[in-house]
Amino acid sequence: MIGRYPDYDVLANADSWDHATRAVVEGRLRPSLELRFFSAEEENSLRAFCDVVMAQDQDPRVPVAEMVDQVLANGHLDGFQYADMPNDGQTWHLVLRGLDEVAAHRYGVADFPACDLESRLAIVAELAEGRLGGGVWEKLNVKRAFQVCMRMVLSAFYSHPWAWNEIGFGGPAYPEGYMRLGPLAVLDPHEGRAATSEDPVPLATDLT
Repeated sequence: MIGRYPDYDVLANADSWDHATRAVVEGRLRPSLELRFFSAEEENSLRAFCDVVMAQDQDPRVPVAEMVDQVLANGHLDGFQYADMPNDGQTWHLVLRGLDEVAAHRYGVADFPACDLESRLAIVAELAEGRLGGGVWEKLNVKRAFQVCMRMVLSAFYSHPWAWNEIGFGGPAYPEGYMRLGPLAVLDPHEGRAATSEDPVPLATDLT
């Protein structure tokens, strides 16, 4: 437990959830470690990309890579596709291949995970800004490709109970629901109480 809510554990509320809700949430704590959508050759690059964009540099990690793989393998997508983009699964395959190509061409290493952290951050920054080109990237709207991947990464990360703990989110609260929907200072009993009172926005801005 770290950050603004160091003593909060959303799973302490699990006894108040109905069976189906509890099963879904607890299932996110133990996703299958065997990837079904991504190949063995893609796995390391997938994990390295997810770690870099979510700044997960040590264990325990929210299992973002496993959750993204599960979404794609099950076909549980957002229900839309950009007209100038391949489907989400193909976009992921091309992005991972492109990251490996940039790493090999620019740094002379085998693949993206073989780069040091500074180099990985630099490559991902260029991906986010749509500045990567050549090779695989000619098949994609590069900036939009980053958005497609990040939409799935962020959805996975913030659907996990550990992320809820970090932001003090009370979880699904089903069937009891949320009663106090007024100012943020008024919380339901199952929501986290911050250990500090400073405005988090300036703090986060200072880190960028």
